[in-house]
Amino acid sequence: MIRLILHRATNLLAAVVVVGGGLAAPAAAFASDQPPAVGVSTLTPERMAASAAAVVGLIGAVIGGVALARSAGRNGTGNGRRGAIVALVLGPIGLVIGGLVVAAADGGLGTGNGLGGGIVAMIVGLIGMALGGLALGRSRRTA
Repeated sequence: MIRLILHRATNLLAAVVVVGGGLAAPAAAFASDQPPAVGVSTLTPERMAASAAAVVGLIGAVIGGVALARSAGRNGTGNGRRGAIVALVLGPIGLVIGGLVVAAADGGLGTGNGLGGGIVAMIVGLIGMALGGLALGRSRRTA
């Protein structure tokens, strides 16, 4: 009788070890698959690409805003057509590079993958495209 109980306890212990090891292995692989922790001020290549895309998009948005203000043209400062074209070139560049950074990001915000900067670059690039398009439309209408 004791031998039977000991046999069943041994089988139960073996099952626990096998099942526990089988469940622990994917958890350990998931933990090792996570990107290493990156500090807030650490400049990774992904963050640099996202920042460059955001700067390009921001330049396009500012030039598009200036071109839109000039296209209203009450004071005769010019039609802003050249600025509108520059904004229509820089806006999509920021949008596409920001989209590529977001698509390639492995982790979430704060992991050093440039996800936040990529989203900002996409938004600012889209704003630059919109302002450039409005300015170009107004410059054609007044010319």
